[in-house]
Amino acid sequence: MQKTNKGADTLIFLILFLLAVAFISPILIVLMNSFKGKFFISDTPFLLPNSETFSGLSNYTSGIAKTDFISAFGMSLFITVFSVAVIVLFTSMTAWYITRVKTKLNQLLYYIFVFSMIVPFQMVMFTMTKTANVLNLDNPVGIILIYLGFGSGLSVFLFSGFVKSIPIEIEEAVMIDGCNPAQSFFKVVLPILKPIAITVAILNVMWVWNDYLLPDLVIGSEYKTIPIAIQYLKGGYGSIDMGAMMAMLVLAIVPIVIFYLLCQKYIIEGVVAGAVKG
Repeated sequence: MQKTNKGADTLIFLILFLLAVAFISPILIVLMNSFKGKFFISDTPFLLPNSETFSGLSNYTSGIAKTDFISAFGMSLFITVFSVAVIVLFTSMTAWYITRVKTKLNQLLYYIFVFSMIVPFQMVMFTMTKTANVLNLDNPVGIILIYLGFGSGLSVFLFSGFVKSIPIEIEEAVMIDGCNPAQSFFKVVLPILKPIAITVAILNVMWVWNDYLLPDLVIGSEYKTIPIAIQYLKGGYGSIDMGAMMAMLVLAIVPIVIFYLLCQKYIIEGVVAGAVKG
């Protein structure tokens, strides 16, 4: 039996505990301030609500009314669900093809996808906006294709690493049984890709759901997503209804936290397999 170093274990625990507190604290601060009157948030942002500062659900009701939150929630849900579905489907097929069909062109495509991960969005956002306008992609359906383009780099990289870990003999066996390449992918490969597919989905859901800049540039205020709607709580001369904003931030966080908690067991398995194997 190996002897454990209690001192090292305690140190690691303390470091991880402090990191957890550092990451969770901002969320807790937003949550408790969402139940305070807007005039008390600036004065006592780090104190729990009391009988004087507690405002009940008034921040939530006023925030929903001012931002048309229900409509913005539906728009964010539509864009996120279909964008992530398209990203997972097409990038998994792409990764499978360029991994299994070894040609110089496919190797070049793989490196192009990897290179796209390091290109800052600011370098292409103006030309992207103009292109989206010319191609009539400046609408909720068109932005899904744009998200596919920007999300393909990391997704193809993760899927490719995972595909390399799948024995090719499995695919050869089903093809001998009469399956064509499409049937082989959807009936055999795609189910095996479930852990990394869920990982890719989680990463992209968190990105698309919380994204402000791309929807603001492409579809603007005509089709408000939640981040855009929350920005409309800012009044003239820089005034902000902090109570309503805190409440809307909580409502925006809740769905993504629930989704993350339901799928978190697949994250480590998928990321490690996608980034290391092969």
